[in-house]
Amino acid sequence: MKHDRFHGRVNNSRRPCDWPGCGEPGEFRAPGERAPGFDGPGNYRWFCLDHIREFNAGYDWFDGMTSEEIQAAQSPIHGWDRQTRAFSPTAGIDEVPRWADFADPLEAIAARARMRRPTQRPDGRAVTPDERRALDALGLPLDADRRALRLRYSELVHRLHPDRNGGDRSHEQRLQDVIAAYQLLRKASAFA
Repeated sequence: MKHDRFHGRVNNSRRPCDWPGCGEPGEFRAPGERAPGFDGPGNYRWFCLDHIREFNAGYDWFDGMTSEEIQAAQSPIHGWDRQTRAFSPTAGIDEVPRWADFADPLEAIAARARMRRPTQRPDGRAVTPDERRALDALGLPLDADRRALRLRYSELVHRLHPDRNGGDRSHEQRLQDVIAAYQLLRKASAFA
């Protein structure tokens, strides 16, 4: 692939040069009379190499600007001095909401707020996301101990197991979730 030494050249252009009286092909694009704006992208003029050089030599980017606008455009931080909203990793939730302020029947906000709970137990031990989900499945707080884990597991198994609840098999999936959560948590270092 051959590289052209003139950046922006359109080789083999069939457009004629827009300079009055020039018959060369217009291979270089230049801004037209109508600038880009609300009404569209604007238009362009096409010039040959000699005439694009002449056009560029007389082009004034600051044409029509006040001295204050020119000074601002020449500032080294031009474009970086705007106030923008800082993005937080919480994606819109700054703190746990006050539940008295709204009704949340689908728990859309409550679910996001629950995710912001600390990932560390009060004793300093880290809790993995899987362990957090297991605690939620059992309905236990983050600072639950091994005794609370066994008591809650026993209570849920007695309530959900078909042999204990009169043969009601509608809670089998919930029972499987409780058993899986207990198996995960009983082996976790936080409950050792």
